[in-house]
Parts: sequence; C-alpha cells; structure tokens
Amino acid sequence: MPIFMDRHDVSDTVTAEHVARLHQEDLKVEHKYGCRGLTYWFDEKRKTAFCLVEAPNKEALEKMHIEAHGDVPYRIIEVEETIVESFLGRIEDPLKAINKELNIINDPAFRIVMVTGFKTVSFPNILSDGILQSQKKINEAGRSIIESYQGRIVKQQQEGFLVSFCSVSKAVLCSLELQTVFKKITENIEAPHFQLKIGLTSGVPVADKGEFFGDSIRLAERICEIAKGTIAITAEVRNLYESENINGYIAQESVQTLQPSDEKFLNSLMDYTEKIWQNTNVRTTDFNTQLGFSKTQFYRKLVQLTDDSPNVFLKKYRLLKSLGLLKNRSGNISEIAFETGFNSPAYFSKCFLDSFGILPSQFLRYYAVQT
Repeated sequence: MPIFMDRHDVSDTVTAEHVARLHQEDLKVEHKYGCRGLTYWFDEKRKTAFCLVEAPNKEALEKMHIEAHGDVPYRIIEVEETIVESFLGRIEDPLKAINKELNIINDPAFRIVMVTGFKTVSFPNILSDGILQSQKKINEAGRSIIESYQGRIVKQQQEGFLVSFCSVSKAVLCSLELQTVFKKITENIEAPHFQLKIGLTSGVPVADKGEFFGDSIRLAERICEIAKGTIAITAEVRNLYESENINGYIAQESVQTLQPSDEKFLNSLMDYTEKIWQNTNVRTTDFNTQLGFSKTQFYRKLVQLTDDSPNVFLKKYRLLKSLGLLKNRSGNISEIAFETGFNSPAYFSKCFLDSFGILPSQFLRYYAVQT
C-alpha cells in the first residue's frame, strides 16, 4: 500500500501535547478508511506537523483526518519509506516516555540539506593524474567526515553526496572540513583538474513542490552546480548558524551566501535553462526577456552569482550536459553536439577542447579505459 506524508500548519497556541492527542484521534478511526498511521513529526518553533500514513490514496487520508479532528492537511505527497528514514532517521514513533499517558513527540522535521559534487575544470594528462582515483579517496574520506558530524547520507554516487543534517552548525563545519580534506588530497597535483563544490540549503519534507524535500534538494543542487563559491549557502542557513554561534563568523572568502533575491533569480534562471538548453536557436537575450530583466540587469545579476557572462554560462551548461551524454554513450559525437544545442560538431569539439583541454573523442577513449 502507498505511504503518504502530509503537512499541517497549526496555530501558535498548539503544543506538542495537542498534536499527540490529535494523532490518537486519527488512530481511533483509521481502520474505517484503510489507513495506518506510522508516526509524525512536530516542530514547536515553526508550528508545523507532518504525518506519515499508509493509505490506499490521498482522499482516504484526508477523510480520516476530517472525521478524527477536522484538521485538513495543507498538502499531501506520496513518499518512499527508505528515503523518509534516510532523511529523518525514523519511520515509526520513538519509544513512549515512561509513565506518560501520551507519546508526546516534539521532533522537528526541519533539516539542513547538503549536496556535494565535483566540477570538472580540465582533463590534461588524465590517465597519469588519476582523477577518478582522487575522487574515490575524497568520497571515502567524505563519508567518514559526514558521519562524524552526524550527517545522514541519503545518497552517494561517484560525483558526490546528498546529506541530511539536524544541526546547522554541524552541516557548516562539516562543509569546511570537507574542503580542507579536498585540498590536502589534491595538494600534490600541479594543477587540480576538478573542484569540490558544496551547496547547503534548509527546509521541510513537504513544501510547494510535490516531492519529498524537493524544494531544498533542487536549490542545493543548483547552487552546488553553478554558484561561484566552492561552498555556497542560503541566507537562512547563515542566519541559523550565526544564531547558534553568537561569536561564530563565516568568512566571506570561504563561503558564498545567496540572499533570497539570489535564490529566486537562480531558480528562475535554471527553470528556464532546463527548458531551452537543447534548442540551437536560443539567444542569450531570450534569458532577460523571459526572466523579466533588462539586458544590463540580467548580465550584472548573472556575473555576480556565477562569475560568467550569459554566453559563457549557457555554453558551460551545455558542455557539462555533454559530459554526461558522452559517459553514457548516448550517441556519437555529432549526435551529442546537436542534442546539446551546438550548431555543428566542429564548433562543439572546439568548445569542448577550449573548456576541458581534450577533444570529445579523446574523452571517450579515456572514459573507456578508466571504467
């Protein structure tokens, strides 16, 4: 049977005890609708509650709540049990408090989300330098560091990690240590061919998008991918960190902070880019028109956030997409050139060489040898 998570935004007068009693009312009537309440999370500070329920469909879950206490969820999404546990640490109630009538849960579902990734700079002398071996060492060290800061690894791939933290301080300090270890592992490489990029955001499991932590993950991936800082964080993460560490200070040269206006711009930019990047007829002036900026305003905002002009930004985005297609053998070089929005295979090969130091054909040969 499917598992759903719903979100309830409650009034300032609601306490953890109130929510525990509402949960008990759900359990009394759940059998009428074929539902089974698994657990819930309540955030006293933010006044949000999230219920995890096994149910035949969203409608049955909503009807159960209506009969039990009349509190209709703000939003309901379908979730995967293993992902919920990876992010939040449990999929059932904590042990009941001793000598208590109710199992009162005051356990926020708010999390700091970390995304790490390797940004390719170039591929010269790739076989002798052993980029994949260096990345493997960094990932092995990274797992140990993340766990030492009580981060929950939701996903690990060759390219990096998706991690959930309860503590913003631990998330920020973990990011700084990951970069320190990265520099140590790559210090003997004359010209490092890749960078370690880290994005930190914050959020709750059910927000505006219909995906579990979807808004937070999407933004973390985007700032990890295109923000100019090796560590990029949202203003909310910085504010939370500084509120927990009154004498603490995050150096601007170490961490790039995105203001809310930057986040809005970045999401609009990436939403549009993801729609049009394969279209060879797209002009960079289309960006400012679609995003509602003048040409000058868009240019300044993009350079401030990424250090790239519109032309360079779009070209880099297409080239990074081409790396994935080449790795997956998703066609020959000519097909991939057109699929990634380049007007000709020759121009694609030139741009690839200028950016990465080798031709696409050489990259294919390298990847075949390395894997």
